[in-house]
Amino acid sequence: MEERNVQAKKIGMFVLALSMGMAVLAGGLHHQALASERRLPTSDAEIKMSFSPLVKQTAPTVVNIFTKKVVTSRPANPFMNDPFFNQFFGNRFGGAFGAPRQRVERSLGSGVIVSSDGTIVTNRHVIDGASEIRVVLHDRREFDAKLVGADERTDLAVLKLQDVHDALPTIKLGNSDDVEVGDLVLAIGNPFGVGQTVTSGIVSALARAGVTGQDYQSFIQTDAAINPGNSGGALIDMNGDLIGVNSAIFTKSGGSNGIGFAIPVNMVKVVMRGLISGDLRRPWLGASGQTVTADLARSLELERPGGVLINAIHPDSPARRAGLKAGDVVVAVNGLEVDDPNSLRFRIATLEPKGQAVLTIIRSGSKQDVSVPLEVAPEVPARDETVIKTRSPFAGAKVANVNPALADELGIDTLTSGVIVLDVASNSLARQANLKPGDLITEVNKTRIGSVADLMSVLRKGEKGRNWSVAVKRDGKILTADYTL
Repeated sequence: MEERNVQAKKIGMFVLALSMGMAVLAGGLHHQALASERRLPTSDAEIKMSFSPLVKQTAPTVVNIFTKKVVTSRPANPFMNDPFFNQFFGNRFGGAFGAPRQRVERSLGSGVIVSSDGTIVTNRHVIDGASEIRVVLHDRREFDAKLVGADERTDLAVLKLQDVHDALPTIKLGNSDDVEVGDLVLAIGNPFGVGQTVTSGIVSALARAGVTGQDYQSFIQTDAAINPGNSGGALIDMNGDLIGVNSAIFTKSGGSNGIGFAIPVNMVKVVMRGLISGDLRRPWLGASGQTVTADLARSLELERPGGVLINAIHPDSPARRAGLKAGDVVVAVNGLEVDDPNSLRFRIATLEPKGQAVLTIIRSGSKQDVSVPLEVAPEVPARDETVIKTRSPFAGAKVANVNPALADELGIDTLTSGVIVLDVASNSLARQANLKPGDLITEVNKTRIGSVADLMSVLRKGEKGRNWSVAVKRDGKILTADYTL
């Protein structure tokens, strides 16, 4: 009897445990079902969710650009490098073997329609040197286009379609200052000439510099696949707004390596307005400085590295009139942070040359705001561009006085002064003397050169002599040479 009671108890406990286990299992399954139900789409719209609405909205505003240019070349003369023929015949065979030939080069790129009348923004390098520009729209209509203007310093250009009779679709220009790392983006263009394509990715970095040879660099970096032919195409955000113009890729093979760069649309707006109006001028700060490194931050007793330490100010500049001083650290422009001289120049360049900009600076350990007038660089002193004909090592060179406006055009420090070489004619004494555009002439025959007038005076005095000593500044270094003519 007792054995039966014990067995009954064991059976009861087993049934109880089993029922509890089943309850727990049922609860777990119910919980999984609820979690699965939350993860799954609940409507046809969610199941079909994609980028297609954005593409339908923006793709018609992106165009394919086909260019043609005629290139003249001269075939190599097989005798030109032979010392025997050069000694006896000179260049007599140049005409026979070196007759110029012309060939047609074709290239392609992309562009974005920014006005319903057919105004298009693209990269300058897409249309550089083109004798013919043909644009194909998303609906396959084709138009001839004329160049309105191009800006080498930002690699941007504006085109105008010819014989447009209907309003064309346009894209909304966004605000690239609102873009953040991690934002989803789409890149639309015509890679490899296969037709319009769309790729997706995220913004992987901001304010990228040192990517191309342009002066104003603060690229949006994205991992959306960008390939040759995408140049000039659109980088859009999830609102369908244009946030950048695709401009460059990082590649070792010619294809996309997952790193692309776009010119921020806020720069595009300024350049576009200037090219259309024919008056592209940028504000000038008139101060130069250096990046605040970790070592500098410690010596200046700053909380962290960042900003631009001002070390030189032009005596007649907006920075001087605003009260900016050497030793100030500029950390923001109109509330937007700057981390280095390049970002400071970029922020100033995206503003219109009117009104004022608010610079946030750190002076003597305290933060304060300074209002700086937005003015264009002045033409003082006058350039006095001169082609030198006096027999000297400078014969055939074009020189000018450096002023802030010219320095800004050339992309050099706007605090530079003196006489600069702008051009050197081929087969000239200046070319033989190895003078190069960009050289700053500092001294001739032991006389300091501060202006074109100084240079011409020294050249006239030494015209009858044979010996010349010259000093120029090139890439930050002083180079000296002696010549006998």
